[in-house]
Amino acid sequence: MADKIKLLVAFMLVAAGVAGFYALQNSAEVLRVLSVLLGVMLAAGVFWTTASGKLFFSFASDSVAEAKRVVWPSRKETIQTTAVVVLFAVVMALFLWAVDASLMVIVNKLMGRSE
Repeated sequence: MADKIKLLVAFMLVAAGVAGFYALQNSAEVLRVLSVLLGVMLAAGVFWTTASGKLFFSFASDSVAEAKRVVWPSRKETIQTTAVVVLFAVVMALFLWAVDASLMVIVNKLMGRSE
């Protein structure tokens, strides 16, 4: 029950930040944006204290750790892979064009329309 109240408070903080953005219509733009950011940051702080918030932030930190372990391709490998994909796309386009053109010729001959 306490978690649900905390989630409601977090939602209300975000809503208050957005309401502040519109309430400060005649103020400087930076104050309007800061009101939204403050609402979101306070809501994140409250959300962090809930069970689902702790689970989410644990998942996020595990995701960052996993992304650091990924072996990213080098620039050369990326360029070579991109070239293979583009070449394959061009070859497939030409193949499909040839199949389409030949089928069109066959259908035209069958229907008695010769060009």
